[in-house]
Amino acid sequence: MSYQRSNWLYSAIFRKYGPTGLRCYSQKTPRAKAQSKIAQIDAQNQFSPALIDSFHRRHDYLRISLTERCNLRCFYCMPSEGVELSPADHILTDDEIIRLANLFVRSGVTKIRLTGGEPTVRKGLDGIIRRLNELRPLGLQSIGMTTNGIALHRRLPLYIENGLTHLNLSLDTLDPFKFEIMTRRPGHDAVLRSLSAALYSQGLRSVKLNVVIIKGLNDSEVLDFVKLTTDQNISVRFIEFMPFTGNKWDKAKMVPSSQLLDIISREYPSITRAPDELNDTARSWKIPGHAGSLGFISSMSDHFCSSCNRLRLTADGQIKVCLFDAKEVSLRDEMRRGASDRELLNVIGRAVQGKQEKHAGMEDIDVVTNRPMILIGGIQPRESGVRSLPRLPAQSFLLNNTPLLPHVHRRWSSSSSQSGLRLTHIGSDGRPCMVDVGSKDATKRSATASGRIYIPRSAYDLVTGSGDVDSTDKTIQKARSKGDVMTVAQLAAIMGCKRTSDLIPLCHPIQISNVSVALTPERHVRPVSQPGDESALEYSIKCTATVTCEGKTGVEMEALTAVSVGLLTVWDMLKAVAGKEMKIGEIIVAHKAGGKSVDFTRDP
Repeated sequence: MSYQRSNWLYSAIFRKYGPTGLRCYSQKTPRAKAQSKIAQIDAQNQFSPALIDSFHRRHDYLRISLTERCNLRCFYCMPSEGVELSPADHILTDDEIIRLANLFVRSGVTKIRLTGGEPTVRKGLDGIIRRLNELRPLGLQSIGMTTNGIALHRRLPLYIENGLTHLNLSLDTLDPFKFEIMTRRPGHDAVLRSLSAALYSQGLRSVKLNVVIIKGLNDSEVLDFVKLTTDQNISVRFIEFMPFTGNKWDKAKMVPSSQLLDIISREYPSITRAPDELNDTARSWKIPGHAGSLGFISSMSDHFCSSCNRLRLTADGQIKVCLFDAKEVSLRDEMRRGASDRELLNVIGRAVQGKQEKHAGMEDIDVVTNRPMILIGGIQPRESGVRSLPRLPAQSFLLNNTPLLPHVHRRWSSSSSQSGLRLTHIGSDGRPCMVDVGSKDATKRSATASGRIYIPRSAYDLVTGSGDVDSTDKTIQKARSKGDVMTVAQLAAIMGCKRTSDLIPLCHPIQISNVSVALTPERHVRPVSQPGDESALEYSIKCTATVTCEGKTGVEMEALTAVSVGLLTVWDMLKAVAGKEMKIGEIIVAHKAGGKSVDFTRDP
């Protein structure tokens, strides 16, 4: 057999059966062993045309999403209404992941990164890393993972032992309170423990910290993150806020990388440009004397599409050739139909050939049909249901088995019939959902709500300026130092009204036409008292809010929110003199008009 023929044979065996099959075949003679080694090298050096797009970009980097699930709820990643997760049988199995990874590596991929969702919540992650590590003879050079670090620090040594080489940790703030605002979950300490464990792990080639910067939220912490590079060999990478379905992206919240660099340069004038890794998404910088480095990922203000070498495999088996492109092709369906590796590679090649030269501008990116970031590894969000929230039980209980929700009572109804009562924000499957108002007509609507806060005589005198108030009393001075109680509470009520949809999860955002808030001090006699008994007097402040709009849904919630926030503000203003004695109550919708349901005015 000629050298060329035998070498071709060994290459074919290697591509079809991998290193194990080649070893079995090559154990016959020393010549066979030598030729198998040559074939192995040749196979590693081959790069499939299927991974080269029409702009001659070679895609040797594969990001594999292992799950759609996550143990955080970062607002820029997951829509506030949540996402519906894929059925379990739609998610790629371990064997399917390894089969596709094997195919991609044999075709030229040298770098694989595991993502999510949150990859550490996938069962058997250590086994997946171990099996990926077995692809190194085929040409795989690195196995990375991007994680939020919540459940990482105890498992990290095992992952490294099984083959993990690169780790990217996501942490957007060094403030534990701000962390809970951004992620809607606790866990800041756990992330810091994971970061420490990673930095002191000998087996990792690199540790990077990903920081999404959002104006007005964490942009003031940029220099604090820079300080982390002083003594630690870590790359801190500042990422521009990017638009995805449901994350309420706003150009005004996006801080361009050039602005961040200006901020850092003023504090560290000696900062210099550092060499970038080939095809790296980040522009690297180095501060002399610092052990670590900085990077800027400017996907919005200065894209790096011309050098993009990335392909993405979602958790449900779709191949995405661009993060911001909604087009996807299902490799899972092809595999489950019995497609061969050659057929799969043809499908991959067609997807890669469809990759655009660059993604759309920041204001033109498709955030309607493209996935939320959490599901770049998932299915499209659906209008109903929030899969991540628990199913509402048929009956709930308080203490001692006292039923909490055995019946539904409704005082107001737009129908004379009481049959078929249901909670409008609970879907037929028992999951919370927003009411679809798309088919409704926009009409003029209004609502008035009211409520009271009961206060002691001393607080009443302070608010109204009546009676004898001891101006030397420190608690009185403290209360007065906050400003005029009525004015501050009125402003707070109006502001609260405008933020209702941010506070109440399933409320629609509404364009409000007008908000009118009045706070009135009251003095009245308790129902049971003796005439002339001063102690029988009750003191309160009544808050009344009227809200109007031209819209598709009512403004009762906006009116109730205004009253609630106004009364809470009164409590906060007066707590120094009456914190133990105040009581808030009687918050009601007193009037409602507009829309299809019946108008009403509640009796006083």
